[in-house]
Amino acid sequence: MRVVPSMTDAVGRTPVVQLSSVVPDRSADVYVKLEWFNPTGSYKDRMALSMIEEAERRGDLRPGMTVVEYTAGSTGSSLAWVCAVKGYRLRIVSSDAYAQEKLRTMTALGAEVTIIPSEGGVVTPDLVTSVIAKAREYAAEPDTYWTDQLNNADSLVGYRGVGVELLEQMGRPIDVFCASVGTAGLAMGVSSALRDGGSDAKVVIFEPASTPVISGGEAGPHRVEGTGIGFLPPLLDADRYDEVRAIPEVDGRAMARRLATEEGLLAGTSTGMNVLGAVQVANELGPGKTVITVACDTGLKYLAGDLFS
Repeated sequence: MRVVPSMTDAVGRTPVVQLSSVVPDRSADVYVKLEWFNPTGSYKDRMALSMIEEAERRGDLRPGMTVVEYTAGSTGSSLAWVCAVKGYRLRIVSSDAYAQEKLRTMTALGAEVTIIPSEGGVVTPDLVTSVIAKAREYAAEPDTYWTDQLNNADSLVGYRGVGVELLEQMGRPIDVFCASVGTAGLAMGVSSALRDGGSDAKVVIFEPASTPVISGGEAGPHRVEGTGIGFLPPLLDADRYDEVRAIPEVDGRAMARRLATEEGLLAGTSTGMNVLGAVQVANELGPGKTVITVACDTGLKYLAGDLFS
């Protein structure tokens, strides 16, 4: 175990586990990087830390300034944690469509949270744009730094770490890395790290089937937090991924429950989508190949909802 001087030094070096029960016979091996080992239980800790520290390094963010962000909750929780450690005021815009555990976490860590009401508790394209618009209002105030996660390439600095760690950890060739897409930062950061490290791994991205915008379809409502924003993510680079697949939300939720009861892996719907897609790819590749995805965050963030009820 590591001894670190600050909570910000506790990010990364998360373990990787091989799945067994949910992977059919005669499939490729499927591994999951457990990102809930980060301080707030989410891979978004990597992104939040890099967005803040890169802004500090450039001088764009200085002591006494206020940080502003829009979020489904995980990015906000991660930013609230970083800002608590570094002493920044944080203003968050979110919605009641997202998990109450996340909203309470942001408040507990000292963030000031503005809630935009949703229509029936689902994520819609209009909701996303409304949340962003309110954050833009706050960002126009003096002495404010807007992290603006959808457009902030500083996030890729943090997410590269996932790819770098996988190359160090696996000790074998990686055939496919796959992940669901929200900001697209994770997939793009890992893709860059893998290619820079000499890996020939394919990168496959996932989105909810009810809002298959990247696949060329129309935006629609869903309840997979942190994914399916309703428009093409600005950070998504077509040269850095090989395939996109639309995953039915109901199947992703079922896989999340299977992961809990059959693998002892407690995670949310986006992780269920990740694993379901990874298993599909592994079944197509067959034995002797390696497929890797991530557990985005801990399922403890979703116990108040209906995912595990």
